Amino acid sequence: MSMLQHEAGAERLAEFRAAVLEHYRVSGRDLPWRRTRDPYAILVSEVMLQQTQVARVAAKYEEFLRAFPSVEALAGAPLADVLRAWSGLGYNRRAKALHEAAKGIAERHGGRVPSTYEELRALPGVGHATAAQVLAFAFGVAVPYLETNIRAALIHWFFPDEHGVPDRALMPLVEATLDREDPRTWYYALMDYGAALKRSTPNPSRRSAHHGKQAPFAGSAREARGAALRALAEVEAASVEEVASRSGIARERIARALEALEREGLAVRVDGRWRLPR
Repeated sequence: MSMLQHEAGAERLAEFRAAVLEHYRVSGRDLPWRRTRDPYAILVSEVMLQQTQVARVAAKYEEFLRAFPSVEALAGAPLADVLRAWSGLGYNRRAKALHEAAKGIAERHGGRVPSTYEELRALPGVGHATAAQVLAFAFGVAVPYLETNIRAALIHWFFPDEHGVPDRALMPLVEATLDREDPRTWYYALMDYGAALKRSTPNPSRRSAHHGKQAPFAGSAREARGAALRALAEVEAASVEEVASRSGIARERIARALEALEREGLAVRVDGRWRLPR
């Protein structure tokens, strides 16, 4: 790279950082999990935010923390209670993984959410992005990561006319722009900027090589599983027919959903009736 190219690249990176931070100064979102540095509360929020819209999480987050205000409270609760509190967020395997993570933190870390990448990644349900987010938002540790809003921001700014942009082209930009002194503020600003772009322009993240269009929810197995869990949350135990009646979904679909939930440890069958795990 020539000196001129290097200087042009550095100037472009500086312009990007300035635009992101100015947007955050003017239009940054006030979200409940941004008002704390409690590692447990931040872990809860980041697991909730996996594959789920911010508005849906905001409606559940504080309610969940009131029910389970600490690692110990969550670890000691019956899984059935955790699933009831999670109801409405979808992807209920995350609730089970978070419950198992709380048990691991209580047993192996004295109830304190670990502050190293390796220890966080060892927890159920915690992938690279979630570990990086907990480190940035709770501990001020900078670890490069990508998620959909960050992809949108980088693709819009640095790849305006390209399609199929791979993550390997974006990660150097994540690293080059990352504020290692204050990753918490920078990542909040970057995600807000990307989220705003997705509302104001054709979604740039659709031009990512890793973008996948989600299948319709209506009529899906996800819909039936969620409906079955919500029905079980309302009763002590129920037959397949009762679950189908409560959910408004055909018996055959509910039966398949219940069997899938049983395989994942999210539902239990006893004497022909179904209930949440205890």
